[in-house]
Amino acid sequence: MDTPYIRRRFNLCRSQTCWSGLTRSGLTRSGLIRLFLFLFLCVGIGLQAQAQGYKYVRKHLERYDDKTIHYGFFFAAPVTRFSVSHSPAFLTADSAYRIYSPNKPSFRVGFVVNAFLDDRFDLRLTPSVSLFSREVHYDYPGGTSKTEVRESTWLDFPLLLKYKSERRNNSRMYLLAGGAFSVETNVRRKELQGASRLSTGTMDLAVEYGVGFEQFFEFFKFAPELRFSHGLINLYRPTSNAAGVGINRLTTHTVTLYLNFE
Repeated sequence: MDTPYIRRRFNLCRSQTCWSGLTRSGLTRSGLIRLFLFLFLCVGIGLQAQAQGYKYVRKHLERYDDKTIHYGFFFAAPVTRFSVSHSPAFLTADSAYRIYSPNKPSFRVGFVVNAFLDDRFDLRLTPSVSLFSREVHYDYPGGTSKTEVRESTWLDFPLLLKYKSERRNNSRMYLLAGGAFSVETNVRRKELQGASRLSTGTMDLAVEYGVGFEQFFEFFKFAPELRFSHGLINLYRPTSNAAGVGINRLTTHTVTLYLNFE
């Protein structure tokens, strides 16, 4: 009986027999080295591309939401008008056949007071000063027309509930909704007493809602926001002059672009 040798069980070939077999198959030692270098180069390029896909992004103001109260300011560009509701006299009276209010650009500036409630909700107060110039146009038979201009300064006090999305690196979206109380500050009493002037109220209550985008930078947060406002109070004050004939209700409608800095 032959003595068993474990080494022979694995058919291990020495360098001469192995390389002679590879040479006969058409693959030389230099060719094998080139193949190995090519595979190593492909693996290196793949790892480099994967590393570039996971590029590090610095997160600014990481502890921003840890504070309960944040303050800021904003500049805003409102586009506003009156929503005109006609009275029955508009059809029967010998007066204007068309009464409407065009969109007019305005200006607003104010402060931001933001109170943190939880990871999803904030309470937001944005007191501001608004410079409005609303108009009511009258078109009469015969091609004549007339324009009533209401230039005024308003103090606005919006109180809004803000819903925030999850923060992704340095940005996140949010929605907000609430109400706003406004009061006019520069009422022109003499002009309102004129025989042909349109008389309007000096206090307003509106429903507001909008959407915004927050971008965090190293030292501050910038948030452009688009907000819609619909007045609930009838600002028309009945008069006996021609400017009030055909009008039953005047409510405000405003679309505003905000640029918030916090």
